[in-house]
Amino acid sequence: MQARTVDYGIALLRVSLGAMFLAHSVLLKVLTFGMEGTSAYFVGLGLPGWAAYLVVAAEIVGGGLLVLGVAVRVVALALSPILLGALFMAHLKNGWVFTAAGGGWEYPAYLFVLCVAQSLLGAGAFALSPRLQRGPKLLREVLA
Repeated sequence: MQARTVDYGIALLRVSLGAMFLAHSVLLKVLTFGMEGTSAYFVGLGLPGWAAYLVVAAEIVGGGLLVLGVAVRVVALALSPILLGALFMAHLKNGWVFTAAGGGWEYPAYLFVLCVAQSLLGAGAFALSPRLQRGPKLLREVLA
């Protein structure tokens, strides 16, 4: 019984993490700020404007794959650098707590930890491609 509930908990983590990436990419970056605004924000951080398009695409594709349960370990690890970028380039200077001007650093740090945990746990229940959830052979050996 406990093994099955653990799989449900892992799936809940996976789906909520994927939904967060989708919400931050589609609802916040695309629909709220628009791609021009998001690109300008990236430029303000010292990044090239085109990087915003890559980040949004990675968040949309990665978030969708997490929700569906496809290549979960690899996707969670692949999305981690985006969170580290958000942490160190955009939020660390703002201080602690999301209510700080520009948003605090704890949220991207927490999401990074969740991505690492997801990569260690795998996909859990209800994954579309259980064969892909293990990731490439080298990654499986590293995480074993």
